[in-house]
Amino acid sequence: MAKILLIDDDVEVLQINKSYLTQEGFTVRTANDPKEALVLARKFQPDCIVSDVMMPGMDGFTLCQELRSFTNVPIIFLTGLADETSKITGLTSGAEDYMIKPYSLRELKARIDLLLRRFAPVKTPAAPSSELVLNHLKINRLTHKAYYKDKDLQLANREYEVLLFLATNPNREITFEELGTALFGSYSEADRRSVMVNVSRLRKKLEEDLTLANMLETVWSKGYRFNV
Repeated sequence: MAKILLIDDDVEVLQINKSYLTQEGFTVRTANDPKEALVLARKFQPDCIVSDVMMPGMDGFTLCQELRSFTNVPIIFLTGLADETSKITGLTSGAEDYMIKPYSLRELKARIDLLLRRFAPVKTPAAPSSELVLNHLKINRLTHKAYYKDKDLQLANREYEVLLFLATNPNREITFEELGTALFGSYSEADRRSVMVNVSRLRKKLEEDLTLANMLETVWSKGYRFNV
């Protein structure tokens, strides 16, 4: 669960907020002094920071600027300062949100959740491995070559593309339309002949080994299945 750092010189407010957010599943740390908060922020590395504004020694706006020198996590100001100037100062000092006391704990959590979703790192899909291995069959996506028992199958480009598509969709029925779309970018019934010709050429290359040839099965009137 996400880590939250609460900063306020009012210890009672800290404990109320900490208790509620902890019950909601967050890992919470508190600091009632801005200098202590800076040290804790570096060590704890929170996912979100909730800070008061009016605190002795250093106000929340200055604290926010100090925090921004080493962290980009979302910051919410939770304060009694309701005037427009304070709101603008807070948001321009580097905070993402500004809440006025008194406030609802449910709303505070909702705003934290919103910022956590907005700042969540984007997960990029892992790049496919350069080599696909199915039993003794190896297909190298970088060199566009296929090997069976380490023997180069000497495939032409279209033959390689047919084998790669079938091998990446093993043990299921592949229709003429699916395979044609993968090869040509689009498909019409007129393309069925071209699909069958390319599969036939591939099959001839595979027939040098009976086991390999049996992997490519024709599904009558529908398409093909690559059995692994």
